[in-house]
Parts: sequence; C-alpha cells; structure tokens
Amino acid sequence: MSSIKGIIFDYGGTIDTNGIHWSEVIWEQYSMADSGVDKATFREAYVHGERSLAKARIIEPTDTFRTLLQKKIALQFAYLKEHSGPDRLTEECGKEIAEGCYRRVLDTIDQSRSIVNRLRERFPMVLVTNFYGNMPVVLKEFGLDNIFTAIIESSVVGIRKPDPELFALGVKALGMNAEEIAVVGDSYNKDIYPAATLGCRTIWLKNACWEDEPIKDSHEPTFIIDSIEKLPRTIEKLT
Repeated sequence: MSSIKGIIFDYGGTIDTNGIHWSEVIWEQYSMADSGVDKATFREAYVHGERSLAKARIIEPTDTFRTLLQKKIALQFAYLKEHSGPDRLTEECGKEIAEGCYRRVLDTIDQSRSIVNRLRERFPMVLVTNFYGNMPVVLKEFGLDNIFTAIIESSVVGIRKPDPELFALGVKALGMNAEEIAVVGDSYNKDIYPAATLGCRTIWLKNACWEDEPIKDSHEPTFIIDSIEKLPRTIEKLT
C-alpha cells in the first residue's frame, strides 16, 4: 500500500479538545458552575442547541469562538428554562460556563498547534469539519490560520458529516488518491467510517465520546490513539 502524502483533519472534538466530545467539555463546566442541572437534562439541551445551530444561521461568519460558545450556552439555557430549569441559570452563570470552556480550549490548542505545525512541514493538510461558517475566523483566533491548504466546512458547502461526500471534497482538494491520505477525527461514525469507505487511511482520536460507536468489521480504523500527542508517531507508521 502507498505511503501517505497528505492529511485530512477534523476540527471540533479533535484539534480543539484532544478527542473529548464537546458535550463532555461543556458538561464539566456546568458541574463546576454548580448549575443544578442533571446530566440527562443537559444532554437534551445540548442536542437542542446543536440542532438549532444546524438549522438556522445563528452563528455569523465574523463570530469568534468565544462568541460562538456564548451563543451555544444561551441556546441551552433557553431550552432549560423552557423546561423548568433551576433558577441558577442566570446570564452570569452562562458567561461563567462559556469562559470556562474557552479557557479549556486555549490550553488544548497550545498542544495541538505545535503538532499540526510540525506535520504541515511534511504534508499538505486539509480541514474537513461540521462547522458554522466562521471557521477561518476561529482558526485565526487560535493561531491555526495558514496551516490548511483548504477548509471544507459543512455550512459553506451544504453537506454534513457523516456524508462521505464531505471527505470526498477534502480528497479532491488534496489532489491525491484516497489511499494516500490519512484522516484524523474523534468520531468513528462521523469521521472514520465515512472516510474509510472512500479508501482513506484513518486515525481515530478516541477519548471521551458522545456515545458508544461500534466498529464495523469492514471498515476498522487504521489506528486508534487516545491523545493527539501520539499522532506524529502514528503518522510515521503510514509513511
């Protein structure tokens, strides 16, 4: 099999949280803020918020990630208050949760930035992500701009994961055969499986997932890692 010549990265849950699903990152801050919300109810609010963001243009192309987080939490709080959420869900509490998430990302991005910068010295890289139309602003905010040769963003192209066509656009942007590309993502169902169906090699950054994601025998990940720190050594095995 050919050595890899390019890399496709997922963003959310991969580069920004080191494989920890965003629901877990936000839930941790709800707990630290003593919000009074139980986890099952929080998950309902989280799903409601994500669906709302996917359906309507709530995030503007100029929004920073801090603004994005504030809007996410506001959507969750609105849902919780509608469903008799605790009185502690004040605007101040929402800001505290959003800022806690932002600080967490800042810490993680420092590690991820170093790794992706190291990899881009050897490989062209493309970003393929379910995001909200403000990915270029977010990348610049965290010093990750000028790293990726192309950004394939779901809200821009009108295709969302797990549709393999989103990854097919990434493959096309790299101008390589699928088997010459390694795809790095935190979700088996949304990243690894659809990329594998195209013939890409896959690296599952598996940490705290949203739910159990059974592996389909015909499309096993090429590698599974539990930290982005292990990515450079894993990539070496594919070259």
